[in-house]
Amino acid sequence: MRMFLLLLPLVLLLSAVETQGISVVDLSALREIKNSLTDITSSSLNAFFTSWDFTAPDPCSSFAGITCSLFIPKRVTTLTLGTGLSDSPGLAGILSPAISNLSELTQLVLFTGIVTGPIPDQIGTLKKLSVISLTNNRLTGSIPTSIFTLPNLHTLDLSHNQLTGTIPGSISELSSLKVVVLGSNKISGEIPILPTELLHLDLSNNELSGMLPRKNRMPLTLRYLSVSGNRLWGPLSVLESLSELVYLDLSMNRFSGTIPSSLFRSTLSSMYLQRNNLTGRVPQPPLTSPAATVYGPGSTVDLSHNSLTGELTNTLAGVETLFLNNNRFTGAVPKDYVESVYSGNTRTLYLQHNYIAEFPVKEGLPLPDSVALCLTYNCMVPPVPLGFMACPVSAGGQISRPVNQCSAFNTSMA
Repeated sequence: MRMFLLLLPLVLLLSAVETQGISVVDLSALREIKNSLTDITSSSLNAFFTSWDFTAPDPCSSFAGITCSLFIPKRVTTLTLGTGLSDSPGLAGILSPAISNLSELTQLVLFTGIVTGPIPDQIGTLKKLSVISLTNNRLTGSIPTSIFTLPNLHTLDLSHNQLTGTIPGSISELSSLKVVVLGSNKISGEIPILPTELLHLDLSNNELSGMLPRKNRMPLTLRYLSVSGNRLWGPLSVLESLSELVYLDLSMNRFSGTIPSSLFRSTLSSMYLQRNNLTGRVPQPPLTSPAATVYGPGSTVDLSHNSLTGELTNTLAGVETLFLNNNRFTGAVPKDYVESVYSGNTRTLYLQHNYIAEFPVKEGLPLPDSVALCLTYNCMVPPVPLGFMACPVSAGGQISRPVNQCSAFNTSMA
C-alpha cells in the first residue's frame, strides 16, 4: 500500500504527459516563463497569455506563441513571447532562466514591451538556437558571452534595449552568424573582429569608440552596415573591399579623410556619411564603366555636414535623394544634376551652405511639384530666388553668402 502511494504521483505525471502530449520538462518551463511575465494590458482581447491554460489537452496546439515537434513527448521548438500587434503594449516582467530548459528550442522571440532585467546567461546552453530576437524592451546588463558559443546561431537581434558592456570577441568564432542587430543600446568599447560571412550588421546609436576593423578583418560578404551615432573615428579605406554593400550608414561619428571612390557605385544605393570630418573631393565617374554610377529610383546619398571641397562631378547625378549641403563645394553645378532635377528623377537636392557659383536655372520652366531644391547661402550671382526653392528651416533665410567669404574661399582654393 505504501509503495502504491509512493508511485501514485509518478503515475499521475505520466498520465499528464500522455494526455497533453508535451514534455513534462517543457511544460514546467513554460509555467515558470509565464509566472515571470505578465500582460501589460488588462483587456483579454489583447492579452498574450490568455491562451496559456495549463489544463488544456494539448498546449502545443492551444498556447499562443509556441510550436512543437511532432513526436511524443512533444518538445517546444519555437517560442514567441507577445502578440507583436501594433495595438498591444506587450509584456512586463523578466526573462526566466527556465527558458534554458527548452532544450529543443531553435527560435526565441520577444516582442515590444517593458521586460526588464538581464538576459539569462543560461540561454547559451540552447545549442539548437538559430534565432534570438529580444527587441524594444528594457533589458539591462551585458550581452551574455554564452550566446557567442551557440554553434547554429544565424540571427541575433537585441536592439532597442539598455544593454551595456562590450561585444565579446568570441563573436568572430560563430561561422553561422549572418545577422547582428545591436542598435540603440549603451554598448561601449571597440568593434571586435567579425564573423567572416556576416551579411547584416547594425551597431547604431551606441557608445562604441575606436576605428573600424582593419580591411582584412571586415567580412567581404557584408550587404548592410550601420554604425551611426557612435564615437568611431579614422579613415574609411577599410571599406574599399566591401563590394557587396547595398546599405551603408556611418553618420554622426568622427570619421576623417577622403571617401573611397569604390563607394560611389549604383549598387550601393543608400549611403549616409553625414556629420563626420570627411575631406577631399567627390571623385570623377570611372571612365571604364560609366553605367556603374547610374543611380536609380530609391537611391539616397547623404554627404552633408562634412568638409568636402572642389567642384561637383557627375558621379552623383541621378541620385533620387541627395544631400550635399554644409560642405565647401565650389564652381557650377553640372548640367546632369540640373536635368535630373527638372525631369523629377532627383526629388531632393540640398546644396545650401556651400560656395556654389552657378546653378543653370531653365528660365520659364518650373520645377516639378515633387522636387525639393535648396541652394541658399552660396556664392551665386545673381542668386536663385527663394520662391524657386524648397528649403528646410535649418537652411536659414540668407540667400547668399557675404561677398568677402566667397572671394576669400575661392582665393584659398585656387
